[in-house]
Amino acid sequence: MTAARGTDGVLVDRYGRVARDLRVSLTDKCNLRCTYCMPAEGLPWLASPQLLSDDEIVRLVRVAVERLGVTEVRFTGGEPLIRPGVVGIVAAVAALEPRPRISLTTNGLGLDRLAPALRAAGLDRVNVSLDTLDAARFARLTRRDRLADVLAGLAGAAAAGLTPVKINSVLMRGVNDDEAPALLRFALAHGYELRFIEQMPLDAQHGWDRAAMVTADEILATLRTGADARTGADPRTGADPHTGASLPRAGFDLTPDPAERGAAPAETWLVDGGPARVGVIGSVTRPFCGDCDRTRLTADGQVRACLFATEESDLRGALRAGADDDELARRWRAAMWGKRAGHGIDDPTFLQPARPMSAIGG
Repeated sequence: MTAARGTDGVLVDRYGRVARDLRVSLTDKCNLRCTYCMPAEGLPWLASPQLLSDDEIVRLVRVAVERLGVTEVRFTGGEPLIRPGVVGIVAAVAALEPRPRISLTTNGLGLDRLAPALRAAGLDRVNVSLDTLDAARFARLTRRDRLADVLAGLAGAAAAGLTPVKINSVLMRGVNDDEAPALLRFALAHGYELRFIEQMPLDAQHGWDRAAMVTADEILATLRTGADARTGADPRTGADPHTGASLPRAGFDLTPDPAERGAAPAETWLVDGGPARVGVIGSVTRPFCGDCDRTRLTADGQVRACLFATEESDLRGALRAGADDDELARRWRAAMWGKRAGHGIDDPTFLQPARPMSAIGG
């Protein structure tokens, strides 16, 4: 394969992977302060002139859809729901031809209020981050006492038809690693799809420790044994919340999902024979780089070929300098052509990206 292949109308890299899934960060700001993501005081946020305008975002997404073969668009952040123009951006992208499938990843705050408008604008579904079902633990993890608002957001999304509603959960050793079964029971009871995600080295503090990460194998083992899974139990103690008595443990029967995985980041398993499923995204211990089909656009208009890339390609500067759509597409293809074979977390020379997840967009 030659570099010329990178100019044939799709986002192909030198390893033959084609990026059809675009992740677009709408803002680097967030209204939570999750301990594994950022410090309590927050971060130096991007200044308004650095951020892409609503029209600039829509234009770049249009280039990706119409000229580069992108078929799925996921809006991320930071927290995308705090972007004032989020509903209008969704509506404009939904009007593109061919229409991409549109989703959004959120912490759930305010989702109950915005879900009907987002659905009417053309949003297809949502992923909601939820790492614990215990209110006190949620407050410690996020530095905000907002668990009830997240649960309301989940319910509001389902009621609005933003389905399947997916939950993203990160488990951390000694923090919330006892809650895997409780989180799955909660998801099953409400018809949500749960995805556990291995903690990745994308924190602003650069304090990620592989030894503290709960691995995909550990998550699956805990679900199968049912350790700390007691129906109706307090997720911290495993006791009946009313009587304090210990409740019986019950594990889950997990069988590999026969459906084709394709480029999906999650490996999925049927729960107790199905049809319900649970997924695990083992980005660190079970990397799926060889099938990656994602490209990323940051809130300030930088293309990232990989979540863990240490370099970016500037589209904002070209756009504001008057580049036409053909030139923007050419630059985007050039950026993706240089994508590396894998993220290299296990390589001794691995360097964590300078920008944290909140600035990159998931």
